[in-house]
Amino acid sequence: MQYDPIKRVLGDVFNKTPFLRRVFFNLLDLLLLRTWHVHKELRQWAAKRRGQEHCILDAGAGFGQYTYHLSGMSPKWNILAVDVKEEQVSDNNQFMRALGRQNVQFKIADLVHFRQPDSYDLILSVDVMEHILEDVEVFENFHASLRKGGMLVISTPSDQGGSDVHGDDETSFIEEHVRDGYNINEIQEKLRSAGFSKIDARYSYGKPGQISWRLSMKYPMLMLNTSKLFFIVLPFYYLLTFPFSLVLNWMDVNNHHKSGTGLIVKAWK
Repeated sequence: MQYDPIKRVLGDVFNKTPFLRRVFFNLLDLLLLRTWHVHKELRQWAAKRRGQEHCILDAGAGFGQYTYHLSGMSPKWNILAVDVKEEQVSDNNQFMRALGRQNVQFKIADLVHFRQPDSYDLILSVDVMEHILEDVEVFENFHASLRKGGMLVISTPSDQGGSDVHGDDETSFIEEHVRDGYNINEIQEKLRSAGFSKIDARYSYGKPGQISWRLSMKYPMLMLNTSKLFFIVLPFYYLLTFPFSLVLNWMDVNNHHKSGTGLIVKAWK
């Protein structure tokens, strides 16, 4: 399934005004399980840092929802958000200027080549690495760009059914992925080879999360990929499924999973 065309349609709808953009981000925060997991990690990192000056890199910012969230946590944090898509970078800069958030800048950059030595206290990479073939080069750039003691946070599909692939004869649900998912040991070894000294990896999207993902993401995206007329049906669909997704998301974030279709990986320089 082509995911990017649907993202562009959603972007066209919600980019019309800053108010609609904020509504869109709030909806993503509620529906997307990965957002629940990432926000949990960001809250822990920010617990004793809100009043301090820090430099943050959002590596592969997309719509900019995580940069938006981070920029609202502390005005003292300087955030650079990079992406390869020029139209998204432009839209994101206009949105942040409309909000008056001067501590944020979006730039066009390819993570395979982007490196700013000893510049960041936190690097965030959410659902990016599954799109990049040259992952080791990117990890090396992340390590070089972090300051000593800085932390990298990665959210990415695992090889335990990530991208909804459960066997060798299946292909990724999302065609833009260059890999179906990481083995939890593989990604840790690649990060060590890039120079990271301390790594903590855990599974996300356990059994509750997998059901939630199908309800809140897979089935709606399949409908929209079939026909844009399903945009009319979508609000009624979410009215029925939303309460179940909320409970399932809470269960997934607050439980330890022996296996899962997603990975949350933290690494320190």
